[in-house]
Parts: sequence; structure tokens; C-alpha cells
Amino acid sequence: MQGTLIVIEGFDGVGKSTLARRLADRLRNEGHEVLEVREPGGTPVAEAARAVVLDPRLDAAIEAELFLILAARADLVKRVIVPALQDGVVVISDRFDLSTEAYQVAGRQLPREAVMSANALATGGLTPNLTLVLDTPVDVAVARRVSKGDAPDRIERVNEEVQSRIAAAFRGASGPGVIHIDATGSVDEVETAAWDVVQTTVGGTSRLSAG
Repeated sequence: MQGTLIVIEGFDGVGKSTLARRLADRLRNEGHEVLEVREPGGTPVAEAARAVVLDPRLDAAIEAELFLILAARADLVKRVIVPALQDGVVVISDRFDLSTEAYQVAGRQLPREAVMSANALATGGLTPNLTLVLDTPVDVAVARRVSKGDAPDRIERVNEEVQSRIAAAFRGASGPGVIHIDATGSVDEVETAAWDVVQTTVGGTSRLSAG
């Protein structure tokens, strides 16, 4: 039996972490074994890469930023996510490959084909069963972040043009398993909408290529 990989995506400040925690609690109450992870992070290697890539004091080249994120993802997938899925666990990830398309391809304007080829190597071909994209205007997301007192990290400190490209990439995301959720409502409303989708997804199988 294989588990289910659920990813929560969106611009910083849309409520990904809160939703991930709430969905995990509901799934556990339903008797599922659940593992929560975040990107980048989740292993010693991935956390070290996270510290570097988000450090506002460092001015890493955009290509270096990409490879730090992919190094973190590769270690997390191989050491944590895949073993959990093989054990039938529901894995909920705060970010995955859609964030790379939004931030590094759309935002940083790195070549998509090359980036996604590198990402496929990092993930071993693993794709989520369900990707929940939380949609909200950029100014609303930024205001939420400010109200919480969160200082912007290095990736968040980009100009409005880059922010607009990132947000547009999330809004336009589509493909197998990609579902958009209106995140402008209350926390409870967002959870309810997401839960309706999660219930129909859990019990499926993650897609992992042989190559």
C-alpha cells in the first residue's frame, strides 16, 4: 500500500502552514497516519540549505538559489517523503515543485525546461496526488504577513514586478491534481473547502516514476 502526497502552495502569507496543520489534525482524527513537512527543510541537509537560501544577508546568484532549493528537496524526498509514502502515510508538504515554477521560473525568470528537468532529477519523478493552491491578492497576503510580525526573508525581499509574476504563476497553475482554493475567507472557510477535496483524495497512490 502506498500513501498520499498532499501539497499546499501559494504566495507567502496566504495561510499554507495553518491549513497544513489543520488538515493534518483532521486526518489524524479520522485514523490516518500523517507526516507534515515543509520546503525547504525536513532533514539536516535540507535545513542547512534553507538557512542559506533564506538568509537576507546573503546575495546568492539566482542559479545558486535554485540548486540550494533542489538539493534540499532531493534529500527530503529520498530520506523522508518516499519512505513515508511506501509505509502508507499521508504526507502533507508546505510547498513542493509548484513553488519552484512560481519563484524560480516565473519570478526569477530562469529557463523553465532546464529548471523542471533538474527538479525531476531531484524528486525522482515524484508528483503530488493533490496540490492545493491558496489564492489571495498579493497585498492581502503581504498584509497578513506584516500583521503577524514576520520579517521578510531573502526570497520575499523582491520588487513588486517580481512579486506580481510569482503571484500570477500561482493563480494560473493547472494540471493533474491541482485545485485552487479561495483563501480570502476565514481560516475555517478555507479549511472546509480544502477538506472537501482532501477527503476524496486520501487513499489514492502517489505517482513515482521508475526512472
